Amino acid sequence: MQENSLKENTAYLLEMNEVSKEFPGVKALDGVTLKVGKGSVHALMGENGAGKSTLMKCLFGIYHMDSGSIRLNGSDVNFTSSKHALDNGVSMVHQELNQVRSTRVMDNIWLGRFPKKGLFVDEDKMYSDTLAIFKDLDIKLDPRTKVSSLQVSECQMVEIAKAVSYNSKLIVMDEPTSSLTEKEVGHLFNIIRAIKEKGVSVIYISHKMEELEQICDEVTIMRDGKWIATKKVSEISTDEIISLMVGRDLTHRFPPKTNTPKDVILKVENLTAVYQPSIKDVSFELKKGEILGIAGLVGARRTDVVESIFAERQATGKITLNGKEMNNKSPRDAIKNGFALVTEERRATGIFANQDIYFNSVIANIDRYVKSFSILDENKIIEDTRWVVSSMNVKTPNNKTRIMSLSGGNQQKVIIGRWLLTEPEVLLLDEPTRGIDVGAKYDIYQLMIDLAEKGKGIIMVSSEMPELLGITDRILVMSNGKLAGIVNTKETSQEEILRLSSKYL
Repeated sequence: MQENSLKENTAYLLEMNEVSKEFPGVKALDGVTLKVGKGSVHALMGENGAGKSTLMKCLFGIYHMDSGSIRLNGSDVNFTSSKHALDNGVSMVHQELNQVRSTRVMDNIWLGRFPKKGLFVDEDKMYSDTLAIFKDLDIKLDPRTKVSSLQVSECQMVEIAKAVSYNSKLIVMDEPTSSLTEKEVGHLFNIIRAIKEKGVSVIYISHKMEELEQICDEVTIMRDGKWIATKKVSEISTDEIISLMVGRDLTHRFPPKTNTPKDVILKVENLTAVYQPSIKDVSFELKKGEILGIAGLVGARRTDVVESIFAERQATGKITLNGKEMNNKSPRDAIKNGFALVTEERRATGIFANQDIYFNSVIANIDRYVKSFSILDENKIIEDTRWVVSSMNVKTPNNKTRIMSLSGGNQQKVIIGRWLLTEPEVLLLDEPTRGIDVGAKYDIYQLMIDLAEKGKGIIMVSSEMPELLGITDRILVMSNGKLAGIVNTKETSQEEILRLSSKYL
């Protein structure tokens, strides 16, 4: 085990010592130590399944640790609930946002602790208090706006404001930039620097290597539920971090491109969503064996393109697959016609959280398992689920495990495996590596290339520029619902893509 490079006399706000946690069939944490300095930004890195979220849930009182100790500001603590943690100055901004979307922004921030005037909620105080926090964090939102009308990036800012509203000493941020544009990331970093100057500590969980040098002071690396190393960010390279995370050298972030685009498999003409604002007159071709990226700023309507092709969104226009015009009136039609869609919001529209891996693996293909008298072919279901777990390299205690207990990366692998069972001709991927570690990303990239080699057509929406430039053959750029241009990946640059992204703003 590697030596901790931080000085022993560092003034720590948080000390988690020898924390262990076991679930049936798996040891999630094995003697993990995490020490966070006062007024510092401490990165927590590791592959999906490394134990990062479990460690934070032990801190936050969601899980009860089996052994170990936690000290906060010099005092022993053992929070029994998230409220207990919040009351003691520890807050958490989750990757999967849990907001009451039908209510206003300020209601979400003060939920459960509304300011009162006698027996009634003091609306004026709630509004002014929210406005004061927004001004302090340079968040330009109306506190009376309904959450349902916000973009994902704005919802993320509201959650950060909520964490700050507790006057927290420590804020845990889990993948806070996963849905943000480059400009919004810069704004978030300014917020983090501002709260850091006030002596607040931040535990920053991210899989984006390029963010560490910009915002973090130290980094702790976990692997397979164990502490591996803690280093100053200035003393460790990206390649070293990746090597420690995955336990092996991973010099290249992207697999070699071995696929060769051939004849046209999909032709899309004048695709226009029925309900606006959305996409208008989008036309393009996709070749067999091609990986086509879709780029654009938040609000460019990238997701609308793949949802319209999949008939998740009503649209007019002409879609031709293998020379035959498609009439996808519903997602069921789209599946039968050879399309598959992996959605962006894994928790909301991807997994069936309370169901096991069997259910989540075969649900999109359920018609194929029905025998006579509406009896399901259980042997075939078991066989196909084993194929998903094996071919996708899913880490799970067993196939009856509820999918909600798996890491985000393993959940995503199950979802992709589910759609591959439908044997699609065109695979539509919306942010397929969002919130996934570098090792799992590599696996998914390799899977995409393998599918392309077999003649499948792949369309991938992504907010990560390095990903688009590293894995695609061509990139379709959207701007305000319109097609701004299509570029060859080998011949383009980040600057050209950003220029096209702003074309119709």
